[in-house]
Amino acid sequence: MHHIYIKRLDKMRVQFLLIPALVLLSVIYIYYRIWHILPFSNLLKWITTLALLLPVGLFFLYMSSRNDNASLWVNQVFSIVSTSWMIILLYLLMTFLVTDVARLCIPAIRPWFNNSWVGTLGITAFMVITFVGGNLWYHHKVRVPLSIQIDKPMKPMKIVGISDLHLGYTIGKSELAKWVEMINAEQPDVILIAGDLIDSNVVPVERQRMYEELGQLKARYGVFAILGNHDYYANNEKSEQLIKKAGIRLLKDEAVLVEDAFYVVGRDDRANDMNRKSLNELTKELDHSKPILLMDHQPYHLDRTEAAGIDFQLSGHTHRGQIFPINLVTDRVYEKSHGYLRKGNSHIYVTSGIGLWGGKFRIGTQSEYLVMEMAGR
Repeated sequence: MHHIYIKRLDKMRVQFLLIPALVLLSVIYIYYRIWHILPFSNLLKWITTLALLLPVGLFFLYMSSRNDNASLWVNQVFSIVSTSWMIILLYLLMTFLVTDVARLCIPAIRPWFNNSWVGTLGITAFMVITFVGGNLWYHHKVRVPLSIQIDKPMKPMKIVGISDLHLGYTIGKSELAKWVEMINAEQPDVILIAGDLIDSNVVPVERQRMYEELGQLKARYGVFAILGNHDYYANNEKSEQLIKKAGIRLLKDEAVLVEDAFYVVGRDDRANDMNRKSLNELTKELDHSKPILLMDHQPYHLDRTEAAGIDFQLSGHTHRGQIFPINLVTDRVYEKSHGYLRKGNSHIYVTSGIGLWGGKFRIGTQSEYLVMEMAGR
């Protein structure tokens, strides 16, 4: 056992050193290519390159020494600019790698990528179109309709399901107000919030009194929420207090019988995996002749959902990668990283989230809310 522990520790040390090294090499490569493609004098190249390096410094400064006592506006700018630039750097990395391969294969285009207005304007246009489009697509919230029928007696219900709001410095009260209005317009019977209501810090949520806006959510049988991993990062006790302050019923490893008609079960997040109950423990005492709705933030072990007799499960967490090509990775990591899945008599929906983390871009994925019509036999 001791040898196994040492090997795991050595692997963690290698990963701890390797990832920052790869990030540093990538940043050096990106700025090397920027330097060589710019058709400027050396002085202007230095000014431009240093200006483009500034957001990288802002990111690490923001992540390591954020001051919550500073102006809300200052923290919002730091958050949006720095996290957006990290995504932009990823796309610059991919773009330069593709163009370098193209330069090797097609010698005639090599002059376009060395002190070239053609290359500079071409890459700039591509980046602007990609990220303006990605921002516009993020702000377009996709209404996902779903109809399911279960083999139990129940009255038809309309359920709105959301996840991954990530309220904080990046997503503020004015944006939340639009979501609340949009959800209330559905006149739902139940609203389910499947975790990550708060980004990583309760301070901006409290300072903007966002709990007041959350308190405007209306549903016939109530609004229910669970914690996600980011709610834990933000301090789970403070997150719980804020959710309750909004008048939302927080379910933390518990089940509630609503109107003696159906159950809503809320599972604690994997961030508290050592202490949370198993799905079987949560459901074994329930009356399985009644419909059972489950919220579980992270969509792992979906076979256990079917085994526990769950009729409907709502999960989030994945964002489906948020941007291409990370969505390809999440599609491989999770059995279902986004969308509807049926396993036996269990219906499962993994939402890509109504909000997101970091820069407000959706590229190859969507921000969405689920509107589900659920009926029995």
